Amino acid sequence: MLIAAPALAQTAPHADPKRLSDDVRTLAAPDFGGRAPGTPGEKRTLDWLVARFKALGLAPAGSNGQYLQQVPLVHTRVAPDAAMRVGDLTMVQGKEVAVTSVRPAATIAITDSPLVFVGYGVRAPEAKWDDFKGMDLRGKTLVFLVNDPDFEAQPGDDAKGRFGDRRMTYYGRWTYKFEEAARQGAAAALIIHDTAGAGYPWSTVNASNGENYDIVRGADDPRVPLQGWIEHDTAERLFAAAGLDLAALRVKARSASFRPVAMGKSFSAAATVKVERITSANVLAKIPGRTRPRESVMFAAHWDAYGDGPPDASGRTLRPGANDDALGTAGVVELARLFKAGPAPERSLVFALWTGEERGLLGSEFYAAHPTMPLATTAANLTLDILQTAGPAKDVVLVGPGQSTLDPLLAAAARGQGRTITPETFSERGLFYRADHFSTVRRGVPALLLMALGGAPDLAEGGQTAGQKWLDDYMACYHKTCDSWDAGWDLRGAAMDVDLFHTVGVRLARPGVWPSWSPGSEFAATRDRSGAERK
Repeated sequence: MLIAAPALAQTAPHADPKRLSDDVRTLAAPDFGGRAPGTPGEKRTLDWLVARFKALGLAPAGSNGQYLQQVPLVHTRVAPDAAMRVGDLTMVQGKEVAVTSVRPAATIAITDSPLVFVGYGVRAPEAKWDDFKGMDLRGKTLVFLVNDPDFEAQPGDDAKGRFGDRRMTYYGRWTYKFEEAARQGAAAALIIHDTAGAGYPWSTVNASNGENYDIVRGADDPRVPLQGWIEHDTAERLFAAAGLDLAALRVKARSASFRPVAMGKSFSAAATVKVERITSANVLAKIPGRTRPRESVMFAAHWDAYGDGPPDASGRTLRPGANDDALGTAGVVELARLFKAGPAPERSLVFALWTGEERGLLGSEFYAAHPTMPLATTAANLTLDILQTAGPAKDVVLVGPGQSTLDPLLAAAARGQGRTITPETFSERGLFYRADHFSTVRRGVPALLLMALGGAPDLAEGGQTAGQKWLDDYMACYHKTCDSWDAGWDLRGAAMDVDLFHTVGVRLARPGVWPSWSPGSEFAATRDRSGAERK
């Protein structure tokens, strides 16, 4: 169903900046311990969030009539002395390569696995693209380029415009490449790092220090035994030693006729892995629908942050995640308050607070694999993950513009506030695929993401110049100890963003409103397969 863009009036009451600030101050306090899964801070966080939803009068939406959905996790750490080599080239963990494993196995043993360059490693039927061409890759070590085939495409290349030009699709994400390697039966997967294509430097991919998390998976959903990144200069040396020109192969990988290239070299790895099992939890509450209780609209954020870490220059170790994403969590709680204060909705409204986002969207992924509300009749997922704290803005920065017919609804709600929509600045970084909404997106559920990392806001005071300064200052604290609550925050702009989702949610709570994916979307076919359930 194509949704028109009516002028949607703001529906009172409005989100309260003081409530948002008070909730963030609590969640980012030292006694919440940085809200890391599997720590005492988690229990305090879960207890507090459940108490808030109970006090608001929301019903539980978790497992077995509870507010919590238990999420079993595997926590692994590859030993720093992991031995990896290709021929005479020894690769040091953290220097030439940065690898992890998400399999619950205590050892990794890969012996003489043939290296195969698979280009961008994309299999996209809707784009008539297949980098694998049916080649048997079982037991091989696959070497990928980061991003999409058209990230560097030039006019005349087959890939030009086929994957959204510079806008990254899911095929460009490292998560997709590791998943595809597992589907191919590979022994290992290595992505060649380059800062432009990845959107972040080598220090970011190396920051895991061999550590990883995953949900507990069934035998029908295996992961690749070893996954990670190979440093760019190391990759160039490796290709040269194999008699291959990496730069020339980059060009060939932009052709639809590209076929995997056997490199004539083998990869071996031996490592011990520390394996720990953790049970974490999502927090799920709902306002049941009055006439269509199995149809729903979801509002979501993640409650987790990074907990304790290495000391900063001041000796602080706690990473409280005040904006990322205590503020988004506070926004979801505030949305629950606003909707509960209004008339009973016809569709159910689900308020989801996820665990394990910082470890790879794990809580939302577990929910998407084990939903407590049918995904086929979830009209949309509206996610808050980092909001700006510098006051009212004249625009709304939209991550992933053009993805679905939700865009006109957001534009109409913004117009009701006297605001406009600004597309994200760096679409090639793939932010749309890096937040929790994506776990339901990949199952076909249309979504909107408000994430302040998408670009500098046009602030009411100071314009984009002031907005860029705010963004630069925040990024200096991203995932660090200084992402802490500040009494000087001006949360009027954040409250306006919460109000946007309230207005859009009021519209989506009406029966018969089914947002759809834009033509050519990689998620349209998945949504279409469940179309009969939305008749």
